[in-house]
Amino acid sequence: MFKILKATPKEAKQLAPIAKDAFLTAHGHSASKEDINNYVADNFSEANFVAEISNPDNHYYLVYYNNKLAGYSKVTLNTTNKNIPSKNVTYMSRLYLLKDFYGLNLGKELFDFNIKFSKHHNQQGIWLAVWIENERAIKFYTKMGFKIVGEYDFRISATHTNPNHIMYLEYK
Repeated sequence: MFKILKATPKEAKQLAPIAKDAFLTAHGHSASKEDINNYVADNFSEANFVAEISNPDNHYYLVYYNNKLAGYSKVTLNTTNKNIPSKNVTYMSRLYLLKDFYGLNLGKELFDFNIKFSKHHNQQGIWLAVWIENERAIKFYTKMGFKIVGEYDFRISATHTNPNHIMYLEYK
């Protein structure tokens, strides 16, 4: 029913619209329309995905449901954060799922996959930044065992930032 696969640069064309849609669902009202549109154009282009996926430090994984691409994640190993004393920690910068696939447990499956991947690479925990008004995501991560350990201003444009929580899950 679902499968998770490592992304290759060939999937960049498919990822761009999914990233845009998922970002707009969660953040589309967080800044002016102009700022949001510019952010999306700058960060979720096909060319940007090709470059990011080609970078060996980035690990992109795709989740499919009934052979349709439903979402993706991006993790980077050994990425420290000033709010976390551990050095060998994974940064999960994206866990995006299209709204049409909410409620199918795909986000949890992809999340669990990332945890196993992180642990397999001898990481001590995983962290992320989440917009303080993204209650759905905060509730999900809290349920998964994350704790708020700091704050971060996520830059949308030269004149606008969104306050984010830094959340951390330490492995036992």
